[in-house]
This record gives sequence, C-alpha cells and structure tokens, in this order.
Amino acid sequence: MYIITLGGNMTICILVILDHHLHTPMYFFLANLSIVDISSSTVTLHRILGNFITQDNTVGIFAFMMQCYFFGSLSGHELFILTAMGFDRYVAICKPLKYYLIMNYRTCGMLAVFCWSVGFIQIIPYSVLLAKISCFSTNEINHFCCDLIPIMEIACSDISTLKTLTFIQGIILFIIIPFCFTLISYVFIIITILKISSNSGRHKAFYTCSSHLTVIILLYMTLILQYVIPSNRLGPTKLFSLFNAAIVPMLNPIIYSLKNKDVKSSFRRRLR
Repeated sequence: MYIITLGGNMTICILVILDHHLHTPMYFFLANLSIVDISSSTVTLHRILGNFITQDNTVGIFAFMMQCYFFGSLSGHELFILTAMGFDRYVAICKPLKYYLIMNYRTCGMLAVFCWSVGFIQIIPYSVLLAKISCFSTNEINHFCCDLIPIMEIACSDISTLKTLTFIQGIILFIIIPFCFTLISYVFIIITILKISSNSGRHKAFYTCSSHLTVIILLYMTLILQYVIPSNRLGPTKLFSLFNAAIVPMLNPIIYSLKNKDVKSSFRRRLR
C-alpha cells in the first residue's frame, strides 16, 4: 500500500515537473497535494511498518511529539490545498477569460506558501498543550498512530484548554475556511455550468472539476466519520483514520490519472 502511494504520487510530481504541458496552476496544486500525500503516508505508515518488522510497539516521547505535529500539520495542509484547488476550478469555469490573469505565478506561489504556513503553524498550540500533559491513565494509545483525539482520551491532567482550542480552531480552520470556501466555489461552479446551453459544454465544464470533487467528497466523508463518531467507539474511528491516512493518499493519484486526459497523455509521452 505504501509503495503504491509513494509510486503514484511521485509519478504525478515527476510528470508535472518534466512535462511543460502540465505547467499550469491546476497541476501545480496537484503536485503540492501529491507531496502532502507522500509526506502524510510516510509519517503514519513508516511507524506501522517499523512496528510490524521489529515487533516493538513502543514509541519515545520525542517521536511521539514529532508524529503528532507532522500528522496534524499535514492534515490541515491537505484541506487548505484542496480549497486552493477549488478556487482554481472556480476561476477556470466561472472566469475563463481572466484565468491566467488571476491565477498567475505570483498568486499560485502565495496560495501555496499560505497553505503550507497555516498547516505547520496551526498545530503549534496543540503541541505546546500536549507537552504540558503530565498524567495519563495508561501508557497504551488505542490507535495506529499518535493522533490528538486518542491521546486526549487517556489524559488524566486538565485538558479543558486543549478541548476548547480543538473546538474553536476546528470550527475556524477546518470548517469555516476550507469547507465553506470550497462549498461557495462549487455553488458558483454549478450555477455557471447550468447556464451553459450545450450539453457538450456542460459535460466539458463538469469534467474539469470532477476529479477534485471526487477527492473532496472522499476526504470530508472520512473526516466526518472519523471525528463525529462518539469517543467510546474508537474501533470504527481507527478504521476511518487509517482509511484517511493510508487509503486516500493512495487513491488520489489514481483518481486524477484515470479521470484526466492531460495526465494520461503526459504519462504516455514519458514512456515513448
């Protein structure tokens, strides 16, 4: 699974770098998404593979904090990069004549820097508060990796501040900004598509954003199933978390390559 994830996403990155036909804003953000998928799957799956090989499930405090930090930051970055991709699709469909004027190199670079910066900065308060937890009910985490929610479940110290931060920051950074912006983008996209008179025109417009929409639905469904389920049912939560951390990064390059003529054409050109 990890090899498939690594190979698929690295292929996307290499194609975007080498093929000048893919030097567009859409594929620039797709390459960023592939980097996130490679990083997030490495952060989680390397520990699982290591534990399986060595039969040692222990983790040191430094590795514990590092995995928490990178797992949380990369999860946040993925949501924001998908939001940027939604904005790119909005401009491409709703303002096609101004597309390259709006989505120029400067805009794309600023969006990418913003997404990466927010992803790495937003997790710092969590890391600080986690480091202050001094008492746990058990030294076993009922999860396949060091994630925030399972750790909060076994904390004996006062974590009211951490819970409040999780709620407020979750609402602002993971619902209001990424979800609402993506939803607004697609509302305008759908309205614009419905105004197109020809069936072929509507089909072409929908085709340009179908891959991104598929990934968005897949990701948000797993996040909702993962974090809305009550805390006393960690078994299903672990399953959805594993799906989100391992299966989604593996499926992303498959979805984009199977539903994208440009990527398939670029791959054929590289094979010649």
